[in-house]
Amino acid sequence: MPLPAIDTTFLDHMPPNVAVQFLDRVAASPGRDAFLFPRIEPGSTEEQWHSVTWREVGERVNRLAAGLVSLGVEPEQRVGIASQTRYEWLLADLAVMCAGGATTTVYPSTNDDDTAYILGDADCRVVFAEDESQLAKIAQHVGELPNLGKIVVFDECAVPAGLDADRVLTLDALAELGEQFLAERPDVIEQIAKAIAPDQLATLVYTSGTTGRPKGVRLLHRSWVYEGAAIEAQKILSEDDLQFLWLPLSHVFGKVLLSTQLAIGFPTAVDGRVDRIVDNLAVVKPTFMGAAPRIFEKAHARIVTMVEAEGGAKKVLFARAFAVALKRDQLLRAGKGVPLPLKLQYAVLDKLVLAKIRARFGGRVRFFISGSAALNPDIASWFNAAGITILEGYGMTENSAGATVNHPDLNKIGTVGPALPGSEIKIGDNDEVLIRGPHVMAGYHNNPDATAQVLTEDGWLHTGDKGTIDADGYLSITGRIKDIFKTSGGKYVSPALVEAKFKALCPYASQFLVFGAEKNFAVALVTLDPEAIAGWAKENGLEGKEYADIVTSPQAREMVAGYVEQLNAKLNRWETIKKFDILERDLTIESGELTPSLKVKRNVVEQNEKQRIEAFYAGS
Repeated sequence: MPLPAIDTTFLDHMPPNVAVQFLDRVAASPGRDAFLFPRIEPGSTEEQWHSVTWREVGERVNRLAAGLVSLGVEPEQRVGIASQTRYEWLLADLAVMCAGGATTTVYPSTNDDDTAYILGDADCRVVFAEDESQLAKIAQHVGELPNLGKIVVFDECAVPAGLDADRVLTLDALAELGEQFLAERPDVIEQIAKAIAPDQLATLVYTSGTTGRPKGVRLLHRSWVYEGAAIEAQKILSEDDLQFLWLPLSHVFGKVLLSTQLAIGFPTAVDGRVDRIVDNLAVVKPTFMGAAPRIFEKAHARIVTMVEAEGGAKKVLFARAFAVALKRDQLLRAGKGVPLPLKLQYAVLDKLVLAKIRARFGGRVRFFISGSAALNPDIASWFNAAGITILEGYGMTENSAGATVNHPDLNKIGTVGPALPGSEIKIGDNDEVLIRGPHVMAGYHNNPDATAQVLTEDGWLHTGDKGTIDADGYLSITGRIKDIFKTSGGKYVSPALVEAKFKALCPYASQFLVFGAEKNFAVALVTLDPEAIAGWAKENGLEGKEYADIVTSPQAREMVAGYVEQLNAKLNRWETIKKFDILERDLTIESGELTPSLKVKRNVVEQNEKQRIEAFYAGS
């Protein structure tokens, strides 16, 4: 049965823009915590979590926004932010919103050429740069950015050669400029906020792209306000929740969670260091978090491999706990009762095994939200059985991140949920998913031809994804249309579905890429997770060996072959993997084979490994 209809009258009462939405939140929740972030307090050498109230954030943002206005930032003029996720990123973005400007996001891992292209194409007038490394990228191309004025750094650092020191300000210096400006015009930010129209440009997010230059997606104030309001209307979060935010704020998935926070008012703990996620969860104890599927895959693999390494009674108990939990979960999701003997077994095993897994994530998580790529249903079911709900959602940069999301009261594993209230989803030609609503972009910046290719005159966005919608309105994604290939035998293969199945089976896998377009069989390239494979190496006589030596060893190949055999048993004949090879390295953002949101650039890998792939078919 479908979810009860959600009242969409909220569409008539949304704040007109992000600036007013923020100022309203400050007024409504002045004394409540807004953000928590790690810092080293004076006199200490260790990081501690520090909290700030909405009132404190409001005062700081007001000064920073006034500082931007004093520098000449006008409505819709672009202001860049080149930084990892941190508290200062949020302050900068909110200040840009309140000054009437438009944030232009730059991933901290973006190379200097693309950084210069983005800042130039956006015509940024001011840039927030995290540290010396980001400042250096700008310095190398400053001559190509004639309209760039001041650069505001989050961390005090040396000014690199090529930059005039007078052009570089600290965040505190910008706030001081703002204070001076406010002394003469105390209500300037409130006036600017009230004048921002819903269709005014709020954000330029450049898609990382797999070919050519990145495209700037023009997202409006109404898009972000709508996203937050649509989540609020579903009543799955409240002011009493606590979010942990590590996702790149340069990506729309991270940005939309800020919009949701402004709409609802819960506090957010912020730390973008990926290697600290697990440690932070144990300390912060959040009630929810957004993440890419790779995070859940790694967590699942780590727990499974740790148990495998311990072996003995613990391994037996673990296997029994999940057998019981999965059986119970299947009954509950089918709407059936749980027999008393199964209830009793579950109660005991939950305390002995499953509660310890939940504790690894802080012990208070009500749900995770998964997005940016497909989550394997087997991994989602495994977490669900452990009492950790993962709500899978779907969207893209071009629709401000959120198009659909599952609901805690009806979480259909294997789907990405129904459309957000107040928007529409339909299936078009070639089973393509189409989206329409307030969250859809205004178009690509300086690129009308590309805009015309994906936006129809009546407002439908072509996603390029293939999907189906069930009787309850829940969307399922079957793959990227451009990635689905046909074998020489005329059969279609969705590589994403095959790849996700393998990663659910093999706890040592990092990536599994399937190829075979117009060939008579499918093949795969495999990479192994460096952390997971190090533990495996200890158990298989390879301790102390270099990563490349471990993954190319006969033992590793035999191990992977076993998992490929298990995979093939779950596939149609034409989907089965006939040949595979293990790469000597893992894919990384730095190598250009992963986007900053951890999506694989399939065509880049295919080009890099062209000879290896062609060798699979030599003589066939």
